[in-house]
Formats: sequence, structure tokens, C-alpha cells
Amino acid sequence: MGGICRIILSILFLLYLIALILFAAGTFGLFGSPQGPLAGVYLIPLGLPWNLMLDGVSESARPWLAASAPLLNLFLLLTLCRLMAARRGS
Repeated sequence: MGGICRIILSILFLLYLIALILFAAGTFGLFGSPQGPLAGVYLIPLGLPWNLMLDGVSESARPWLAASAPLLNLFLLLTLCRLMAARRGS
């Protein structure tokens, strides 16, 4: 896998972990932070466009699906980087 792909994936994964920690802290009131409805605000741009497709999902499942949407973007980016590396190698 190319160097630039590895750097982009690492940065995106680090941003996802930070957003997930902030989501958990704001949802459950960890580390003394106040609970609020904007706990997952940093997960939304990381999970686009998949977060926009959650309209038909129940209210209780929506936060958890929105929190896992960036994983789909990470998987797609990893697959794309591997395909590009395989194409360059052959």
C-alpha cells in the first residue's frame, strides 16, 4: 500500500477514534462531561454519505449506526488503496 494511502487512513482512523471517545463521553457523561444531544456531532461528517441514509431506522438504533458509519468509509478507502497498490504492482 502506498505511503499517502497509509497516512490518509491513519489520520481518518485517528479522527474516528477521537470522535468516538467524544461521543461516548457526551452520551454517557464520562469524565465529568455534561450529557447532551450533540455528542455525536463529530461523527456525522466522518460517516457521510451513509449517515444521510438513516431516515428509516428506529430512533434507538440511529446513534449506534451513525457511530459505525465511518467504519464503512474506512473499509472502502482501505479497499481502494489496496486495489490501487495491486494495479501498480502488476
